[in-house]
Amino acid sequence: MWTLPNILTLSRIIALPLLIALMWWPNWALGYILAFLLYCLMGITDYFDGMLARSSGSVSRLGIFLDPIADKIMVATVILMLVANGDVESWNVIAGLVILLREIAVSGLREFLAGVQVSMPVSKLAKWKTTFQLIALGALILGSGLPQWPFVHLVGLVSLWGAAVLTLITGWDYLRIGMKHMD
Repeated sequence: MWTLPNILTLSRIIALPLLIALMWWPNWALGYILAFLLYCLMGITDYFDGMLARSSGSVSRLGIFLDPIADKIMVATVILMLVANGDVESWNVIAGLVILLREIAVSGLREFLAGVQVSMPVSKLAKWKTTFQLIALGALILGSGLPQWPFVHLVGLVSLWGAAVLTLITGWDYLRIGMKHMD
């Protein structure tokens, strides 16, 4: 249970309150810059926990369970904080909602399929979706820390919409596959 990959995964979950605290005050630029650095560190641990688990042969049931949960609550936390602070507003909130709703729906679908012993591997397009999503959220956090550079915020919003479009496509693909196993 206490393997390095599992500890890295747990560290992402444990770091969330600090991420929230750093983003709590919308006009605290230093807080957002520190939140961006923490967010990057959390992303690095996400990469290394999986790589280390596979390369060392220490893939565990706990890791398989916790890793996607850590990813989803990190994404949900950042989206909620950005919306709450007005860093993502107006029509752009829809892109964040699309991402959150897809994550919930696909998680439920995966749980259902596991019950009927069908696995649903992550597609390459879903990996691109995740990349766009992580870039978007990082740029939106950094953009709020560097308001004098509005281009950073714009990159975040464009990437957020790119992630939302890919989210709809991959969500539909997963739903279409899952429907084949439903009565």
